[in-house]
Amino acid sequence: MRTSLVSLMNLCLIVFLITGCQEAETNEATGDYNSEIASENNADSDESSETESKEENLDIKEENEIETESNTNQGVEQNEGNTEENPRDGPSADKLNEMKVHYIDVGQADATLIEYSYEGDDFRILIDTGNWDANNVVNYLESHEISHLDILIGTHPHADHIGQIDQVIANLDVEEVWLSGDTATSDIYQEVMDAIEDSNVEFHEPRAGEGYDIGPLGLEILNPDTLTGDLNEGSVSLRMDYGEVSFIFTGDAESQTENAMSQSGLHLEADILQLGHHGSNTATTDDFLNAVNPDVAIYSAGSDNQYGHPHDEVISRVTDKGIELYGTDVHGTVIVSTDGATYDVTTKKDGNITPASPSSGNYSGSSSSSNSSDDADSNDRNNGNDNDSATNTENCVDINSASTEEIESIIHFGPARAEELVHSRPFKSVDSLSKINGIGEARLADIKSEGLACVGGE
Repeated sequence: MRTSLVSLMNLCLIVFLITGCQEAETNEATGDYNSEIASENNADSDESSETESKEENLDIKEENEIETESNTNQGVEQNEGNTEENPRDGPSADKLNEMKVHYIDVGQADATLIEYSYEGDDFRILIDTGNWDANNVVNYLESHEISHLDILIGTHPHADHIGQIDQVIANLDVEEVWLSGDTATSDIYQEVMDAIEDSNVEFHEPRAGEGYDIGPLGLEILNPDTLTGDLNEGSVSLRMDYGEVSFIFTGDAESQTENAMSQSGLHLEADILQLGHHGSNTATTDDFLNAVNPDVAIYSAGSDNQYGHPHDEVISRVTDKGIELYGTDVHGTVIVSTDGATYDVTTKKDGNITPASPSSGNYSGSSSSSNSSDDADSNDRNNGNDNDSATNTENCVDINSASTEEIESIIHFGPARAEELVHSRPFKSVDSLSKINGIGEARLADIKSEGLACVGGE
């Protein structure tokens, strides 16, 4: 009996152990299977998340690309540090409307109007504003129905370049004014700064290397990098690209500035070059001409001006390279029209420019028609002059127009002081000479007693 019971118990134990092992194996197998399913589910989830993330990123990228493209086509956009060969990445040339660049006949001064349209917007830029004693620039703009300017650039503070900025600001809607940052002691400079401050226009001092998109037009600043106090050396100089056609303007920049621009690494090659400093032999060096390699050169100067601009050697330098040469003294207002692929040059008058002789320093220029009808009568702006200014006499030295050599004939004026006087023009009276360094009350009294200096005399 006991033996049978023990055998039965052993049998039950064996059955229990076998059953437990089978359940363990089943649970283990079930666990492995569930783990595999969970792993596959996690992988599917990760893949789905990754796919959704990529789609979201693609949407964001497309939105950003659309936003960037939109921003590129709005107004004036600065591209800092752009020194690529073509600073503009805009629309192709075959989509551009006609742009006109007017080299306005303003006598012995400078003024250039750029006008074009793009996608329903009109763009207008004016580089320099003629001389202080005239209103011909404002009249020219009004005659061409120009009522607003996106940018007004005064290349440097000499009165034959910034002379009518105050008038332009008073008569047109001007958004931005760009000046070199150099200052001057002249009344005209102060009037310009007062006009800028009173009008609340945007003000900027551009520096070499800056790049801008103004609609489809690309601007790259070539000068100044830094200011030295020499007003000509600090002239705002720029390259302008419209499609495949390019222009360069250098104000009164002279040879040392041209050399600095040539060595700057900035792109200088252009189709049309405005000659520096009215065609003076202080500018337009061989090296600079080779760097720009223009097809057309244009200068702005007055007929029979006292400086002999353009100088004979500059004319020879330009024409010997096969460059077409135009001048406002001979041709009147010169207009370059371009669609960004090709360009045409038209002039107010027909004429030829040739050097007179290798040693004369002058030139012969002939014109076949009368003076441009776009020029307006000059304003003498001598109201309020003191009686000591000997106006309109024949035997005085007009301090507003005389050469440095003529000024040196005035008592107390040597070469350095004569040069300062030229850079400080215009003067409203002889008494205004007191702003020249070294001209105090005693020396001013000597000058007035001598009776040689005058304002407005000729």
